[in-house]
This record gives sequence, structure tokens and C-alpha cells, in this order.
Amino acid sequence: MGAGRFAPSPSGELHLGNLRTAILAWLFARSTQREFLMRVEDLDRARAGAEELQLADLRAIGLDWDGPTVRQSDRMPLYSEAIDDLRSRNLLFECYCTRRDIAEAGSAPHAAPGTYPGTCRDLTESEREAKRTMRPAALRLRSETTDFTVTDVLHGQFTGVVDDFVVLRNDGVPAYNLAVVVDDGAQGIDQVVRGDDLLSSAPRQAYLAELLGYTVPGYAHVPLALNAEGKRLAKRDGSVTLGQLAEHGVGPEEARSMMLCSLDLPTTSLDAALAVFDPTLLPTEPWVFTTDPGEKRRMRLAPENR
Repeated sequence: MGAGRFAPSPSGELHLGNLRTAILAWLFARSTQREFLMRVEDLDRARAGAEELQLADLRAIGLDWDGPTVRQSDRMPLYSEAIDDLRSRNLLFECYCTRRDIAEAGSAPHAAPGTYPGTCRDLTESEREAKRTMRPAALRLRSETTDFTVTDVLHGQFTGVVDDFVVLRNDGVPAYNLAVVVDDGAQGIDQVVRGDDLLSSAPRQAYLAELLGYTVPGYAHVPLALNAEGKRLAKRDGSVTLGQLAEHGVGPEEARSMMLCSLDLPTTSLDAALAVFDPTLLPTEPWVFTTDPGEKRRMRLAPENR
């Protein structure tokens, strides 16, 4: 019955926010009798040794997954095939814009913030030849819509902007929006659970999935973990990775209990949490994680039946 997945980028250690999302992805998949797959998104920002450390941390908190771990760097032929398919249907065009070009154009009153203004969409061949001498081209999707609607378990129907987004960067590396869609389609992923900071990208990805003939997955964009200042949790906040917590005598099982407690789930084990897991009962607000000793003590002493 399909599959769910967790797909970390090996840029460093996973913090509690990442691990909490991984737990949720596991719970969503296992509670719906789906396979749970692990995919390392290593096309960009891969740090030596990070993958091994991340997978070890996921196992340390009790997560398991089905089949071998898949790496994007081993899947380049799949991305090339998708790009060739889009190109053959005249759905790609070369773009020579810098980020600054797009930011300045996007500030115009008629343009939605952050969307591509179409600068290179209809260049003539002679214009493209001239620009190639100055800058290598990225490839953008020639979108045939301006918005797309996805279904999210936690957010309901969500309609977002679809512009001419990049599918191949000008350094020849497949863009995230292309790679994640091809990976999910090729792996039979029909359930995507991830942080709600990625909700706005779902319509673009769902639209591309439809163009490539894949089934559009169902989504669950879950609340993030924030620090005391209300910003996304990061390693620099201190005591937020398993390694950092271990230095203060907090082991993986205790860290897992803290994360399960923040989800109002039983803290004794993943199996206990799975037995009562109900997405409709999940907290809808971000988890504000603090290094305050009193708050940590409260989290550790949470009732086991929560």
C-alpha cells in the first residue's frame, strides 16, 4: 500500500527537530501499513561522515526502515531521463538570470514575491547564444499554470504558486524540486511527511509529478521545532543533537521520550506511541525546545501514558 519516507540531507548532525520529524514520518507510514523508506539527499552540501552519523542517530532512537538506504548521487540517470522527457515536450527553457536579477524583478508590483518573472522564457536563439558566452544556463520548467492545489492531512486543501522553477542548475546538478519528485515517483512514495516550512513548495512538486506521470502523493506538513526565540531549531542552539545531549547525560531513549512527549504520545516506546497514533490529535503549534533545566526536567518526567 505505497510508502512513506524520511530524506535527510547529510550536511551535519540531525537535531531534535529533524529527529522528531523522522519519528512522525515513521508513525504516519507504520500506522497506515505503508513501507518506510530512507533516502539520503546528497546532491548538495554533503559533509564527510554525516550520512553515517545521521543513520546511526535514527537507529539509536529506535527507527527502522524497509530495504536499503537510497542515495540521490546514485540516481543521476533517473534525473537525466526526466529532464530529457520534459525537453522533448518543449517544457524547458534556458535561463541565465542571477538570484539578484530575479530578486530585483520580483519586487515589481505585478510579480508575486519570490516567483520567477519570465525574463528568459521567450528569448530568441540569437539572444540565447549571446547570453551563453557570459553565463552557463540553468533549465527552468515552462509551467502551464500559475497555481496548483495539494491535499494535506494537517492543512487540508492548500493552493500555492507554481512558476517557471529551476529543474537543472547551471552547474549541471539537478535541482531539489526535480530530484525529490523523481525520487518519490520512482520509489512509489505516496505519503510525504516533512516540516511545514516546505508546504509552499508542495504545489510546484505536485504539478511536476503530474507532468511526469507520477501519482501525486498525499502530504502531512508537520509543525517545526523552534528555539526560545521562536526561530527554527539549529545545532548552534546547543544541546539539541544526540551527541550534545549525551555530553550532559541524556541518552537516546530519554531524548526520544522528550520528543514523544512533545507530540502528546506515550513516551515508553515507539510501539506504544504507534498503538495510539492519530494524526488528528497531533499538536498544531511548533514545539518550542528550551535548554532551561526546569523545562528539560518537566519533559523527562512526563507521564508514561501521555
